[in-house]
Amino acid sequence: MEIPAKLLQHLALHVNSKDPPRIFFPWGRVRPVFVGASISARQEAVMIRLNFKFLNFSFKSFHQWIHLRSNHLHFANSSRLKIDSNRVLNELSKSGRINEARKLFDKMPERDEFTWNTLIAAYAASGKLTEAMGLFKETPIKSSITWNSLISGYCQHGMETEAFDSFSRMQVEGQQPNQYTMGSILRLCSTSGLLRRGKQVHGYVIKTQFESNDYVVTGLVDMYAKCNCISEAESLFKMMPDKKNHVMWTAMVSGYSQNGEAFKAIRCYRDMVVEGVASNQFTFPCVLTACAAVQAANFGAQMHSFIVRSGFEANVFVQSALVDMYAKCQDLDSAMKVLENMKVDDVVSWNSMLVGCVRLGCEEDALMLFRNMRARDMKLDNFTYPSVLNCFASMQDVNNAMSVHCLIIKTGFEASKLVNNALVDMYAKQGNMDCAFQVFNHMPDKDVVSWTSLLTGYARNNRHEEALKLFCHMRLAGVYPDHIVLASVLSACAELTLLEFGQQVHANFVKSGLRSSISIDNSLVTVYAKCGCIDDASRVFDSMQSRDVISWTALIVGYAQNGKGRDSVRFYDQMVASGTKPDFITFIGLLFACSHAGLLERGRSYFASMQKVYGIKPGPEHYACMIDLLGRSGKLVEADTLLNQMDVEPDAAVWKALLAACRVHGNLELGERAAKNLFELEPTNAVPYIMLSNMYSAAGKWDEAARIRRTMKSRGISKEPGCSWIEVNSKVHTFMSEDRGHPRTTEIYSKIAEIMVSIKEAGYEPDISFALHNVDEEGKEHGLAYHSEKLAVAFGLLSLPPGAPIRIFKNLRVCGDCHTAMKYISRVYHRHIILRDSNCFHHFKEGQCSCGDYW
Repeated sequence: MEIPAKLLQHLALHVNSKDPPRIFFPWGRVRPVFVGASISARQEAVMIRLNFKFLNFSFKSFHQWIHLRSNHLHFANSSRLKIDSNRVLNELSKSGRINEARKLFDKMPERDEFTWNTLIAAYAASGKLTEAMGLFKETPIKSSITWNSLISGYCQHGMETEAFDSFSRMQVEGQQPNQYTMGSILRLCSTSGLLRRGKQVHGYVIKTQFESNDYVVTGLVDMYAKCNCISEAESLFKMMPDKKNHVMWTAMVSGYSQNGEAFKAIRCYRDMVVEGVASNQFTFPCVLTACAAVQAANFGAQMHSFIVRSGFEANVFVQSALVDMYAKCQDLDSAMKVLENMKVDDVVSWNSMLVGCVRLGCEEDALMLFRNMRARDMKLDNFTYPSVLNCFASMQDVNNAMSVHCLIIKTGFEASKLVNNALVDMYAKQGNMDCAFQVFNHMPDKDVVSWTSLLTGYARNNRHEEALKLFCHMRLAGVYPDHIVLASVLSACAELTLLEFGQQVHANFVKSGLRSSISIDNSLVTVYAKCGCIDDASRVFDSMQSRDVISWTALIVGYAQNGKGRDSVRFYDQMVASGTKPDFITFIGLLFACSHAGLLERGRSYFASMQKVYGIKPGPEHYACMIDLLGRSGKLVEADTLLNQMDVEPDAAVWKALLAACRVHGNLELGERAAKNLFELEPTNAVPYIMLSNMYSAAGKWDEAARIRRTMKSRGISKEPGCSWIEVNSKVHTFMSEDRGHPRTTEIYSKIAEIMVSIKEAGYEPDISFALHNVDEEGKEHGLAYHSEKLAVAFGLLSLPPGAPIRIFKNLRVCGDCHTAMKYISRVYHRHIILRDSNCFHHFKEGQCSCGDYW
């Protein structure tokens, strides 16, 4: 081998050097005689001192040394280049410059395991999982780090199938998952609510003896807590050794807080402090959230002091949690102080403050905050606008609401589902259902909240038919209703008295597997009571696990409307004994029950107890019930005295109650006074005109009766025509008096003729005082036979199975003749007839009516 001339030249230069002779050989077999500095790419001098007295190798050996020494120098330079490249690759990957990292990766002449893992992890973390998988397949060595990088990427982006497939293949290919693999998989189960998968991973953890690993157990605790299995999380937490780290404690505190166990969260945090475990910026928000949930303002203030002592008072996450805690504890002043002391304008904190103001009814303050946010040029998000829109819903501020709607469009939030839902809800609460529908109709993506907002809006604005139609469209769209939707639909069924539809909704709810809620149970009690099925309402009430004042009130009112006033009083006594306090509505139902059951003394007692015992000031509705009760009992003077002593202005219901009592007892003078007040309050309502005209006729004052009717005619006031309807096989059939428009008219009129013969044989006599006055006796009798409720009951006898109840609804109060006829029909045909008129339900059974002939 020829020695390079340049190297010999360097050697010759230093032969006479006085430095001590040393030798460096890469293979380490010859004693040191000379030393040489490495030859760099920048042509640094080689310093070698030769002393041939000590050389102990052949010329051939020297050639070998020169060759190996050259290779060593090349290897050192190559290694240094690879280290530098890996460092740059890592920095590019961490800064998100993936494309630049890939270009560097492609140019690298040599790549090691770190190189491949770095770029795979970068692709996976950025969501470019196809590229990550491509590199993963190319990498020559797949270590546990390589697998973890890919699995972590799948988990971060919610790709359940791919993550678990990789988890399985990893084991098949001989790589055992470690604590970091378990951590990634468990985080996926936590964020996606994969309880079944999480339990499988838990089994694997036990099998592979990771159950004592802090990192893995913390992941299991978090997974169970976020999957609403707090008892399992609690058991795992307690099974760990006494020395738990702050991450595990924080996971447990967070789990309690997220699962509505606020007091347990606070106790757990206290135990954590006692154990001497330090809190951090993740622990404090969890505890503050728990304080907010139970409005533990004092403990929250103590936490604030501890946060300051711990040095976390300037942390944005902690400050945001403090604002939220104080706002939810109704301490807006403290919340504002924390907000004002924040060094950065954090939109989350400002949103919390906005929500707090709205919840406490401080709409003006909330709008001022919103203006300040815009003035500070803060970046509003899709949580800011819903709070502002809630302000306008409460304030009924239509113009400013429209302005904010325009701002939403300008700032690009018109496609936000959360904002659109708030817009639908706002317009619905303002009664602007057309705008609410337009927003809903243009939503690109609708969820159950979207449908709920519009549906409840229809129900709240008495557009019950539209609410039910929307519910049917919702089901056809494949959206499953929640408790709020079902409660609203049942309320609509109650208002429209659609029993069969309500029963179908009830059946679907049972089949859905949804847990029962007090709102749905209350709605079921109401729908069955308002449809005349008071026994079914009572059964629903008895099955309720918990009851509130609305539950009791619905049953009390239901029994009262179904002519069972004494049962209403009995349930009221049970309600009071259970510790539930009656409210404003409860007393309306109770006094209505006393009125229709003739319970004068009880009614007086309940009315007096309203303000004395419960501090409830009587409203016009309560006075109307009391005047009706006194009037029905013949106490017209006392009724007039009570009316004159009212603390509030009498409304139409009060005067109607007095007028009805005057008609029954023939008090024309007081009746005239009541009628005249009604003419002013409800000038287009024909009922007071007709009632006063009939009173004049009964008193023989025909001229006055004719004058009232002429007044009606001159003012264009006409009596609302009587209308009755019956539901058969989910179809509603409507009848007017002497109606001949039904497809089965011939059969119906034949059945009427049969009915009249049968009930006359049983003792029925037509009361022609309820017939038209301008026809002869025979015409009056025929006219009475064809009243709308009689046509409806005839159709029911023709269409419904023998023995089935007949349910009829009428828009006006049932006339006396029809009331008598129904009693006879129920006895002759052995049918339970339920007739709901504008006042109450009449249950006809075996010739008797539940109202006791007093309605």
